[in-house]
Amino acid sequence: MPARYHLRFQLAPGPHTERRAHELAVFCARSGVDEVVLLLAAEEFHPGHPTPDEEDAWYDTAATASTILRTAGLDVSLNPWVTTGHADRGRRGRQGFAPMVAPDGTTATAQASFACPVWRTWLTSHYGRFAGLGFRVLWLEDDFRYHNHAPLGWGGGFEPLMLERFARAAGEPVTRQRLVAAVTAPGPPHPWRALLQRVWTTAQSEVASLVAEAVDKHSEGRSRLGLMSSVPGTHSVEGRDWTDLFERLSIGGEAVQRPHFAPYGDAPGTTLSSCVWLLEEQRSLRTARVRSEPEIENWPHTAWSKSDTQTWSELVAAQLSGADALLLNLHPTYTGDASRHPRIADLLRRSRPALDLAAERAATAVGTAGVCLVTRPDAAAHTRTVRAGALGDLAVDTTPGADFLLRYGVPVTAEDAPVRALFGRTAHAVSDADVHQLLRGGLLLDGTAAYVLAERGFAELLGVEIPEVIDREAAGPYPYAYERTGDGTVLSVNVQPALARLRPLDGTTVLSTVHTPDGGPWGAARTLHTNAVGGRVAVLAATAPDRLPYDDEGQRLLHALVRALEGPHPSLPLVTGGPHLVPHLLRTPDGRHLAIANGSADPARPRIALPHLAPAPATARLLTPLSPPVPASLTRGGTHLTLAADLPHRGWLLLDLP
Repeated sequence: MPARYHLRFQLAPGPHTERRAHELAVFCARSGVDEVVLLLAAEEFHPGHPTPDEEDAWYDTAATASTILRTAGLDVSLNPWVTTGHADRGRRGRQGFAPMVAPDGTTATAQASFACPVWRTWLTSHYGRFAGLGFRVLWLEDDFRYHNHAPLGWGGGFEPLMLERFARAAGEPVTRQRLVAAVTAPGPPHPWRALLQRVWTTAQSEVASLVAEAVDKHSEGRSRLGLMSSVPGTHSVEGRDWTDLFERLSIGGEAVQRPHFAPYGDAPGTTLSSCVWLLEEQRSLRTARVRSEPEIENWPHTAWSKSDTQTWSELVAAQLSGADALLLNLHPTYTGDASRHPRIADLLRRSRPALDLAAERAATAVGTAGVCLVTRPDAAAHTRTVRAGALGDLAVDTTPGADFLLRYGVPVTAEDAPVRALFGRTAHAVSDADVHQLLRGGLLLDGTAAYVLAERGFAELLGVEIPEVIDREAAGPYPYAYERTGDGTVLSVNVQPALARLRPLDGTTVLSTVHTPDGGPWGAARTLHTNAVGGRVAVLAATAPDRLPYDDEGQRLLHALVRALEGPHPSLPLVTGGPHLVPHLLRTPDGRHLAIANGSADPARPRIALPHLAPAPATARLLTPLSPPVPASLTRGGTHLTLAADLPHRGWLLLDLP
């Protein structure tokens, strides 16, 4: 199955529409593009929600362009730029929509409330009208959310109409100030938090159903709806019910998701770890009827915003995740003329061989493997806050935990696995029954998660008591400073925002200890315990493991912990050989596909540690940015395989493991 390029492009109304559409078709043929996603009144051409005359002009443009592009053999989709509205940016509402209101009372000038009936009617009519043109997918923009609506601070959702909905659900009138204080209050979550999330998700789901019904009716079943989404941890604050939302959008039995996963601009190669994880995490949120079409975004929309090398490496990551298509946001939204950007055509042509190979490998996979990073989409409903009024503090992000594991060469998965990792405030959202299940296998905990579980009565099964978590600035006259192992190795904990005070119980092995600057004892740093129910539990005092200094010794300690947690039947390939070698592990009917990306600016020679005597891999390919794949040679040394050539910056090594 070859990779599929879906190119986002805007053709503005005007006398040049036909010529530019023909030129775009020629560009697509030369670049190997399979589909054009027409942007509608985006960014520089966006005055706000279109007036009737503006909508007519855009409708005529979309109709003309889609006819020309289809005649050229291309599929065509539509990306209307607005749902609620991205950001005010000086715009003013012109349709009489009830505006969004932020937690602090700031009121938008051009962004609509999900509870506004006038906006709902307009949006349904807008999508229904364009659906009549028979697009493959009509996308709901990523502003189909409550958060991130500048200049509203966190976002909206506190409009008078929404407060009326909440009051009916709560059975009493409520002010915005009182509601914000309740849902963000420190300590156990106030019941209003879950209630507000339910009110929000109900309002959003109602809109999704209305739009889906209109698209299905007016397209006569030809079109699907696509959902552009943001980071799952932030959607958790909104209480998003992914299963219900996808079900409502699955008109004709299918919907499409654009999972957010990559930085918008130039970023260090280490960000490939978060790319790999965000794609994996969102794969676990989709139902079987939802296609994945990740977007390789850049902002501002120019060729200078993101290098071709970075774009290529993110395209490969998306394809290895099992993407059904790649949504390409490469042209300036204001250009209108694809022929002015031949460099983009060159990028796509040169990328194709590597992406086709990645697509072929992903198509044979039946799942992923690695350390299971425990996630809960509803984590924000259960987490504890430390300050009132900060709605953003409810977000529970699993990405830092994934960065810690992946950058040290440990593969991760969102599927259940023999070894699990539970980090941070996600522990608040795990039920007692699920905690008992986690404690029966291999379990890695950071200081925050261990403290939460100890507070809930699981200390004996963890092998440690945790009386307190000490903040960096409250560490007293003898603050924590460094970690020392039994063989004298020293690592820094100096910049940890907080450390859990670990007091090992009988039978617990202390692997390293924390010390004060003068060498005095502070507490245990890493412990390992086999508990009464047969589980193996490792606890880190660090509350932000991803902010520990990455180094060879830290990698060695983590790999040893993972092997200990695997117990008598280890199976995971662990990667060394250079900084930030990021693995991705797919399960196949015959074995496993291992991919390794080099997130360092320096070339490296990955070394794969296997738990058993390593046979030669069936196939191995080296992917150098913007070059065709070439065969790769590996040397074998006992249970290790080592690449015989350099893996360049942002390059990928692909190999099959039996």
